[in-house]
Amino acid sequence: MKWATALSTHFSLEQAVKEVTDQARERLGNLQPDLGIVFISQAFASEFSRVIPLLQTKLHLPVLIGCGGGGVIGRNYRDQPQEVEETAGLSLTLAHLPDVKIKPFTLVADDLPDPDDSPQAWWRLIGVDPEQQPEFLLLADTSSARINDLLRGLDYAYPQAVKVGGITGSNQGWGRTGLFYQTKVQREGTVGLALTGNIRIDPIVAQGCRPIGPLYRIASGEKNIILTLEDDQAKVAPPLDMLENLVARLPEADRELARSALFIGLVHNEFKPNLGPGDFLIRNLIGIDPQTGALALGDRVRVGQRIQFHLRDAAASAADLQAWLETYCHSYPGPPPEGTMMFSCLGRGVNLYGEPDFDANMVDKFLPNIPVSGFFCFGEIGPIGQETFLHGYTSALAIFHPRTTNSLS
Repeated sequence: MKWATALSTHFSLEQAVKEVTDQARERLGNLQPDLGIVFISQAFASEFSRVIPLLQTKLHLPVLIGCGGGGVIGRNYRDQPQEVEETAGLSLTLAHLPDVKIKPFTLVADDLPDPDDSPQAWWRLIGVDPEQQPEFLLLADTSSARINDLLRGLDYAYPQAVKVGGITGSNQGWGRTGLFYQTKVQREGTVGLALTGNIRIDPIVAQGCRPIGPLYRIASGEKNIILTLEDDQAKVAPPLDMLENLVARLPEADRELARSALFIGLVHNEFKPNLGPGDFLIRNLIGIDPQTGALALGDRVRVGQRIQFHLRDAAASAADLQAWLETYCHSYPGPPPEGTMMFSCLGRGVNLYGEPDFDANMVDKFLPNIPVSGFFCFGEIGPIGQETFLHGYTSALAIFHPRTTNSLS
């Protein structure tokens, strides 16, 4: 197994394709690529239909997927990690995977099985049996993929499989989105890979928040609304009252941050006594009712669920990603990595850190010289506990390993 990535910032699509194909093939050596994954910035949106033909003329890849994004990530001509935002960028990954079976698939919303269907319906749809132990890479359109239904269905049908990826989309000034699948561009749904054989994906989901205050328990609520909270003294009150009391006790800098960067962490494992960052699913606070003190979240809640308020800033985001990478590197679960993909939120990058390439350099610090590629997303896909979720403001990493040391590569 061997991965190679390349990045171009040339404004000519033809020249950008030439640069990334030449660099990636050189870094792959004499090995034949079995897979290509391409990410292209929205600066090229009007030329999306030309990307695949230009690449395939030079590479003739048996499997090629990708998408457009708000920016792209890769290793540049100096073989250094780079994040390209708000300008022309093309990132290409080539992988030599002789002992891996690659099953590409494309889905639109109408393809998804009914929630009451059996797992077999999903197995037929994807074309992979769970006994093959697949790992999934997913690229989806923000407006048409029914992504939450897709993730629930894949977790249901393949509960042991890792699913990681990103959401592409369009906003004002970007034009239409683009998903690349084999020889065509599609404007909706999902493209993905089911990888089986001698390959494993190790996920990292860095949500970039730090907790403030104590744990609370939801005393009453419905759908995505928290009506009352119970604190550790068994006091029950509207969540806005609890929040105002908490914020009043914070340092001045955190009080100011709470005005614009306040989130709620939902405890995912109700039976775990000692909680860390990976035990919270971070969700947006999307509304406050000043009359009742109720809070509305960007996800469903349930009575009895534990929550904790969180803040997000550059320092918290950096510390969270660093902590995950340190933990990962201290407990390598097998052969060292061969490649990495990073799906990073549009809200990160220079706008968050005030400097370029921050997350990519952090990954390179802990996983030096490992090929890295990815794009800036409208949402990031990755697991919390045993379930897969759609995230925001996150860097989700897919770290590729051989499952065994006796790889044929």
